Amino acid sequence: MQKVIFDTDPGVDDAMALLFLHRHPDIDLLGVTTVFGNASIELTTRNAQFLHKEWGIDAPIAKGAGKTLDPSRVEQHSPTIVHGEDGLGNIGVPLEIDWPLDPREASQFIIDTIRANPGEITIVAVGRMTNLALALQADPEIAGLTKQVVIMGGAFDVNGNVTPAAEANIHGDPDAADIVFTAPWNVIAFGLDVTMKTMMSSDDMAELAKGGDKALTLLSDLSQFYIDFYRQGAGLDGMAIHDSCACVYLVAPDLFKLRSGPVRVVCGGIADGETIQAPDTGRRFVDSPWDGQPSQKVAVGVQPEKVLDVIRVALTAGRPA
Repeated sequence: MQKVIFDTDPGVDDAMALLFLHRHPDIDLLGVTTVFGNASIELTTRNAQFLHKEWGIDAPIAKGAGKTLDPSRVEQHSPTIVHGEDGLGNIGVPLEIDWPLDPREASQFIIDTIRANPGEITIVAVGRMTNLALALQADPEIAGLTKQVVIMGGAFDVNGNVTPAAEANIHGDPDAADIVFTAPWNVIAFGLDVTMKTMMSSDDMAELAKGGDKALTLLSDLSQFYIDFYRQGAGLDGMAIHDSCACVYLVAPDLFKLRSGPVRVVCGGIADGETIQAPDTGRRFVDSPWDGQPSQKVAVGVQPEKVLDVIRVALTAGRPA
């Protein structure tokens, strides 16, 4: 059983990933920490409360960062054209949800949970990396006490989705992401290189929802706005399941091809948020910002249909008979 903290900004694809973690028999979801990104911190936290209440998830929720690590950065607008005004596909989430929050800040929750379970915690981070960076700044020793950090973020051998250089999660707080990649813990990153190859079609979603499972019906309902975004914006019949890719790695790592090497994030300029890996093999560079940094892993290959199969099995595990 893998002990997991889910750091998230719900978010449509975040919702699918949350339900996957909740339902997979090999995952012990110890907590959910929220961060700004797909919507404001108030909305992403409310959305986490909403999903916990609707899906009967008892893992504690800790509210996290609502702004970038560097306060001088210009505030970015939430991607309402992707996730809707409410962050969950405009399904009409109530303004207030009667569901408790942990009294701790997300960064402190992360620190406390890692220290209570040394060597056992996997952090799955699928939004801005701000909470993780804050936790590292407050307690650098947690890097050596964490089993691994699995993130959805970056664009390594492909273009970004916010700018030609940068993917949204990294672009949203590049300074935090660079701290996370250069900390002495094990990072495995799932960027657009693999997540844009892993698409769930509208028919797949309809098939999941038709069995009468209320959780999957809700997932289908909140996904329709997201599916329409991909249909209108990219001509695709379905949606990229970015965040669930990172979650699938926990239980089926063999479905991904990884490349190792230190990763740095561009902080500033026209390439702000670009993720650049210096592979461990091949050409060597002298006196570069990658020198002396820990080697991290980046996903560069994926078996999309098998990933989708893992997701389908986990999501339907709780379907009513």
